[in-house]
Amino acid sequence: MVRKYVVAPHGGRRAHPDISSALRAAAERPGPALIEIAPGHYEESLTVRGEVELTGRGGPPGSVVVSPPRGTVLEAFGTVRVRGLLLVGREADVVDCLGGSLTLEHTEVRAHGGVCVHARRATLVTLTDSVFRYGRTLFAGAGGNIERCGFHDAADNALAVIEGARVSVRDSRFEGSRIHGVRVSDAWAELVGCALTGTEKAAVMADTRAELTMSGCRVDSVHAEAVMFIEQSRGLVRGLRVSDAEHGIGVASGADPVVRDSVFADCRDTGINVQTTGRGTFEDCEVVDAGSVSVFSTNGGAPRVNGCRVTGGNVGVAVVDKARGHFTGVVVEDLSGVALRVFDESRAVFEQTRVERCPAGLEVRGNGGTTAQLTDVRITGFDMSAVAVTGEARVTLTRVSAEHGLLGFGVGEEASLRVQDCDVSATRAGGAVAFGRARLVARNLTVTGSEAFGLCGTESAYVDVADSRFEDCAAAGVTFDESGGGRLVNCSVTGARGVGVQHNGRVDLVSLHTSLPVVERVPEPAPPAVQVVNHHYHGPVFNAAVHGVQLAWNNDEVTQRIIEPAPARAAPGTTPRATPGADRRTIQELDEQNGATP
Repeated sequence: MVRKYVVAPHGGRRAHPDISSALRAAAERPGPALIEIAPGHYEESLTVRGEVELTGRGGPPGSVVVSPPRGTVLEAFGTVRVRGLLLVGREADVVDCLGGSLTLEHTEVRAHGGVCVHARRATLVTLTDSVFRYGRTLFAGAGGNIERCGFHDAADNALAVIEGARVSVRDSRFEGSRIHGVRVSDAWAELVGCALTGTEKAAVMADTRAELTMSGCRVDSVHAEAVMFIEQSRGLVRGLRVSDAEHGIGVASGADPVVRDSVFADCRDTGINVQTTGRGTFEDCEVVDAGSVSVFSTNGGAPRVNGCRVTGGNVGVAVVDKARGHFTGVVVEDLSGVALRVFDESRAVFEQTRVERCPAGLEVRGNGGTTAQLTDVRITGFDMSAVAVTGEARVTLTRVSAEHGLLGFGVGEEASLRVQDCDVSATRAGGAVAFGRARLVARNLTVTGSEAFGLCGTESAYVDVADSRFEDCAAAGVTFDESGGGRLVNCSVTGARGVGVQHNGRVDLVSLHTSLPVVERVPEPAPPAVQVVNHHYHGPVFNAAVHGVQLAWNNDEVTQRIIEPAPARAAPGTTPRATPGADRRTIQELDEQNGATP
């Protein structure tokens, strides 16, 4: 049987004048007790033991105020329930659960410079339909259940779950925290249907091997990450909706969460950010209008991204600074910058990926440790190149198609590009080009409808192409100039315009099939440049026509030099080439040839 005690500020018939006296009376008799408190302001600290319920009696919510001048407002031992009270404390724990279980229902707690609720090790605290202001709610090794609560304007973390605690939070709101809305450290927490806004650091932080589960939550207008996993934390995030965060979700320092069916919109910097050996699996997520990079892997990050969509924003996927990434079924659309980027000793794999309406498709740059593999990828509607590889990077394309853009595949400097079963169509500048000292190896490459060339090798590049087709290219199917070389094996060039192959004599044509002209461009050697110097004469004497003359006279001493021939001036549409064995003659040789007398 529950015994009832009544508290009224001014006492009365069978009423206690304060809450402490009612608690003392309840402690003298065994069994559960109900203490009903009339509206008023009670300046006292409460210690509650046993099975006791404190509840407001009459009056609107917040009309029963318990607020001592200093110290803890309520200490709980046993099985304690608090309903309908306003608890206000300063510079201390307002509510401290030291043992047993504590339940707060329809209660408001205000902590000015302290902790709202402190749930200590091995206790169980339940918070329902309550509000907590200014201080944090702390679960240290405790169990907890939180439903339909509000956490407002915390001076640090609104809710901290630490030291092995296990807390479930449902349908609650966190706003205006100076640090995190929820921090989980070396503990387990579940957030379901919660909303977080206005935090100055990550709205939700999981650190130190934490286990965090989130489902159906919303985060908006935060100054840093919406959700952050670090220090080997794990967890599952499903149905998260983020808007107006610096980063949608961050993963670092060995953390490895699974994130599914989530949307990251209008993030000021990145949507998904994986760094410093962080990992993570991201499935069926969407990043919309990210300010800098939609999916970012850097500094040793290694995410796995499956079935995600990137729409709007600047750069789609960037893997840089010795990072890695495996991307499958990704769709990238309508960006203002490059769709896929791999830089600086990073390694990335893209499979079954689609890129549409972006200025550039794939951009790869770095030393020999920089690699990218594309398989079953389609790139359409690009303003620059579908694939561009520079530095010493190495890229492999398998079943990649590029349609409606400027240039299909380009490789330059000392980079390497391998192409297998790929096709390029409807490009304005060309199908594939190699320049610098790059190497392009292609098997079963098809280029159709280029408004310029199908394949081009220039400068000192080497091109090895076999079993490939170049169809209806306006200027030339294949063109080589300068000192570029290579071979064409079992290739065909078809169409009704331009030339079939235009080369420089450094290309092996093996089983070439074409009805279009094959043109070898070998420029004529330029006339030699000759220097004429006359010693101790008043003026020069010429016995033959000379070119590139330099004159010196009235000198006591003149040094003879050998003059290299000037570069040939090529005819329009050709590139000059130096001729081996060009004349090099001194002034004496010239005089002897022309019979001059010194």
